[in-house]
Amino acid sequence: MHILVLGAGVIGTTTAWFLQKQGHQVTVVDRQSGAGLETSYANGGQISVSHAEPWANPSAPLKVLKWLFQSDAPLLFRPRLDPAQWRWALAFLAECTSAKAAHNIRQMVNLGTYSRSQLQTLRAELGLDYDQLEKGILHFYTNPEEFDGALEPTRIMQDLGCDRQIIDANRAVELEPALAPIKDRIAGATYTSEDESGDARKFTQALAKRCEEAGVEFRYGTDILGFDQAGDRILGVQTLREGHHETLRADSYVLCLGSYSAILAQQLGITLNIYPAKGYSITVPVKNEEAAFKVSLTDDEYKLVYSRLGDRLRVAGTAELSGYSRKLNLTRCRAIVRRTAEIMPEAGDWDRAEFWTGLRPATPSNVPYIGKSHFANLYLNTGHGTLGWTHSCGSAAALADIVGGKKPEVDFTFAGM
Repeated sequence: MHILVLGAGVIGTTTAWFLQKQGHQVTVVDRQSGAGLETSYANGGQISVSHAEPWANPSAPLKVLKWLFQSDAPLLFRPRLDPAQWRWALAFLAECTSAKAAHNIRQMVNLGTYSRSQLQTLRAELGLDYDQLEKGILHFYTNPEEFDGALEPTRIMQDLGCDRQIIDANRAVELEPALAPIKDRIAGATYTSEDESGDARKFTQALAKRCEEAGVEFRYGTDILGFDQAGDRILGVQTLREGHHETLRADSYVLCLGSYSAILAQQLGITLNIYPAKGYSITVPVKNEEAAFKVSLTDDEYKLVYSRLGDRLRVAGTAELSGYSRKLNLTRCRAIVRRTAEIMPEAGDWDRAEFWTGLRPATPSNVPYIGKSHFANLYLNTGHGTLGWTHSCGSAAALADIVGGKKPEVDFTFAGM
């Protein structure tokens, strides 16, 4: 079967890999000049099963109100005359119950654990190198209330098989000496030894090369305009490449366009409650090897993640719900630099920080859409929010099973099933 994958980010590229492994002919379409050049380009770098607590939880509404007029807030809601934004916001509030948060944690832990295993198998099979480190992820808390609030979600994750250990400041600094400058301020921490880190863009581009070697065609520089349809079937995808219109046809289609999936799906009468959560990152060269972290870190109070990528340090986080603009907000970038330099002043050359922003495709629950649409030959693999890198291989493997008529190996609520 010929399958057209829409999008060459980490989700689309892994989808292409797992589909071709099951014997399908695969073509990938993307508007960029190569794979992994938008949301996957400079993300936080974590493979974090332990980062499964959804944004929508009982403490979120008050926090969002507190942050409403704070320009450097970890989660910033900028109200707009945009029905999609308000629909998303109302659904987000509906997810902020203890029961729904626990359900969503279960979904994300199950998918994350499966995905991490699929990534490890794929890495061993192909010998991929993407600055990966298998040193775990350490969440640290400098606010006692934030630490106390993390205990119950951590216990839920433990019950689901995520080995997220609750530790004290002494143990945190023992695991990662780079935290020594703030040891006295650490109220508590958790550590998940099986989690990993790595450069998502390097991974995506390395895997795209392997896909091409296996016969997958990538059509870069191609804008996706819309669909040809008849009844419950997609007949083709309308594209624009170098000024020329072309309709690409296949037997089946997979939507992996991140935040833009919702816009394209609307043309088909499909409502995907996905809204762009603009995230920021800084990348800096290591300044002092002894002071630089190696264990991947999560600063939960400030919603920042830290990953060591070879001789670079990547710090990413915050979310801005303000539409589809990718304009860089320097206030938010500088806030990341300020917080990071405060915690580990000698680790990186903070004056040489490279700033980046990207649109994460967030759902109100943080749970992605994976599976069938109501069109017979259109499938969904989108809406992964901040966990696209974490969930990519598992989502792709499961989607390939669904396309092939098989039951996925992971306990997850798939679309259309």
